[in-house]
Amino acid sequence: MTPTAGTTTTSGIDRAHAAALRSIARTVEETAQPHPPEVARNGIHDLLEAGEVLCLTGAGISTDSGIPDYRGPSGSLSRHRPMTFQEFKYDAAARRRYWARSFVGWRHMGAAEPNRGHEILAQWQHSGLLTGLVTQNVDGLHAAAAQKISDTGGANTVELHGDLSRVVCLTCGNDEDRRALDTRLEEANPGYAEAAAVAAENMNPDGDVTLADEWVQRFHLVHCLICDADTLKPDVVYFGENVPAERKSAVEALIAASASLLVVGSSMAVMSGFSIALKFAKAQKPIAVINGGPSRVDPKASWRWRTQITPALEELSGSLQP
Repeated sequence: MTPTAGTTTTSGIDRAHAAALRSIARTVEETAQPHPPEVARNGIHDLLEAGEVLCLTGAGISTDSGIPDYRGPSGSLSRHRPMTFQEFKYDAAARRRYWARSFVGWRHMGAAEPNRGHEILAQWQHSGLLTGLVTQNVDGLHAAAAQKISDTGGANTVELHGDLSRVVCLTCGNDEDRRALDTRLEEANPGYAEAAAVAAENMNPDGDVTLADEWVQRFHLVHCLICDADTLKPDVVYFGENVPAERKSAVEALIAASASLLVVGSSMAVMSGFSIALKFAKAQKPIAVINGGPSRVDPKASWRWRTQITPALEELSGSLQP
């Protein structure tokens, strides 16, 4: 990887890349036993009834929409390593590889619809049961669920890691709608998506698929409409990239306004999410976890419900109705 002149050093890039690889490779082991289902359910019900709950979601909320998670039993990390920010920014071949795979994967990701779990959380948010919602996902499904309820239904939603439906140029900063870019890619690669989809494997949570190198070499990358650079990037936070300051500030405001934290569908392996839980723990505010497997925050949680996400939210929703 070669740094852009005058911006950083090779050693700095290498250190950031190595840190990103460690984050990707982090495994989450069992550190605290889950509570009995009825005990956990009742505890989380009481937490929600008390109000002022901030909800933090991860990939597990979207598996029922057909989008795989990262670290679950069938998670994508067992067969695919996401690209780091350093690879994407400084390696033109890596960018081409990503966009070839994403061009195919977008057919699936772009067609995904909110599931019942997204809808329930949107309803809780709209009714004021939640102070807000922070998602680590980049699929845009929380926003889509909120839009079905109200134009302002997702007003207190923070997409911590961005949204795949937007694209930004790393050279000039111009942004572009992902669907508009997809049209340009189709014009540059007629018939490619359909043909490559037959050979593709492993739909991944970051919106791409696995493709053999021969397919990558056949792909034609398009450039920025403003500066003609080949540095278009999905407007999401890659491993090895920092969360934008304005999103951090929005999260801080939600933490301050909330009395408790509900983690839904996340192993909390990534520090940007885990740090939110650490702040609740430091303030001695209750934390509850609904997840299909162990979570990094389990030792700090008052309630640990090890279960399928959507049925659990449906059960809670039924018991919370007046």
